[in-house]
Amino acid sequence: MRIYVDCDSCPLQVREIIVKAAGRTHSVAFFVANHKIPHGTNAYTYDILVEEGKDKADDYIVKHATRRDIAVTRDILLAERLIAKGVDVINDRGNRYTQENIRERVSLRNYMLELAQNGLKTEEASIFGKKELFQFANAFDTLLTQKLKGEKVEG
Repeated sequence: MRIYVDCDSCPLQVREIIVKAAGRTHSVAFFVANHKIPHGTNAYTYDILVEEGKDKADDYIVKHATRRDIAVTRDILLAERLIAKGVDVINDRGNRYTQENIRERVSLRNYMLELAQNGLKTEEASIFGKKELFQFANAFDTLLTQKLKGEKVEG
């Protein structure tokens, strides 16, 4: 089991939780981006630097992740691609993307994008604070524990 982190939009505090969890569980974590993004390190963390370009980091994660792995991303389109491969996906606020909810999330994303492209102001993302970090830590730890025990992961 490996952890793939879509690093370019992942908050530092979330990256730190992933580094600690990787060390604690001896799970390999790959931080994927097209430039170096700071995070803690240990023997289980690796930076994967991809070339510049649209979706290069996403493409790397999709190519290498398997159904045994966990991916951390807030990119809904990347989540959709990973779910199609059977990868367990969680965002930086602890929300799981699943077969059951991904179509709705993609549809909502596309609708909000269309509104923005037509000049209509859309609601900004809420602030990332202690509550969101706590929710991520709990959800990630639960998912990681289930994966390591080989349990069926429920969405």
